[in-house]
Amino acid sequence: MSESRTSPYSTTLLTFLAGAAVGAVVVALTTPKTGPELRGNLKDLSLRAKRRASELADDANDTWDDLKGRTTLAAADLKRGVTDAANDLRG
Repeated sequence: MSESRTSPYSTTLLTFLAGAAVGAVVVALTTPKTGPELRGNLKDLSLRAKRRASELADDANDTWDDLKGRTTLAAADLKRGVTDAANDLRG
């Protein structure tokens, strides 16, 4: 059985961000500007998008690490509880 690490929320977020990026590019390309102005705007837009994507990736990694840590602690607590219950049943 294969495991998937994606959630419906991450898919929705990525879809939203992709749509926002496409919308921003369309606005940038349809606004009447000179060539150098347009290239400058596109460069700024791409740098902001790259920076934001990096921030989102860092946030996702932090969230993943936090979840992994909590899951490890919960598994240890569960194991301890099962071991204690088994010992109680044995006598």
